[in-house]
Amino acid sequence: MQATARPDWERLRAEPGPELKIFNVRFDYMRNPRNKAVERMVVLESPDAANVVARRASDGSILFVEQYRFGIGRYTLELPGGMVDTGEAQEIAARRELLEEAGATAQSWHFLGKIPSNPVFQDSYIFHWLAEDVRLVQQPTLDAGEDVYLQWLPEAEVRERLYSGQFEHPHTVNALLLFFHHLQNS
Repeated sequence: MQATARPDWERLRAEPGPELKIFNVRFDYMRNPRNKAVERMVVLESPDAANVVARRASDGSILFVEQYRFGIGRYTLELPGGMVDTGEAQEIAARRELLEEAGATAQSWHFLGKIPSNPVFQDSYIFHWLAEDVRLVQQPTLDAGEDVYLQWLPEAEVRERLYSGQFEHPHTVNALLLFFHHLQNS
């Protein structure tokens, strides 16, 4: 099936909004190509992020972090990861985040893919990495707003939890789908 060309929305102007902890708000005034109506849209400008499917060599278990998520008001089980610093390469950010958040390093790295963080209103991407032969080498070095608990899960359990909808963080879900696709095609 061939994709039909769609008319572009026209951005008439952009206005800065408030600066928040990890986002800058921008208001874009956009003209709808269908009816020519102009709408003020909210865009959250934020850094890209990187997350890591961290796999232990001895048994293939995958490292997860359990941390409190303020949006839903509870802890979630997810992959280690975080924001990419300005000027930082994606792989370097993934390595740094694995070390900071989990106190771990890895012998080899493989890029799994990227997706928009939330294309509805964010302008950033999340880059997914596979880290192989992961070892814990130090205590995590957490930010003041973090409270992280480490958990290793066997690959079969991860697959079961993924396909039964037990992982709630969409970045974790996407990374694990890419990871299992990578395993299937390796």
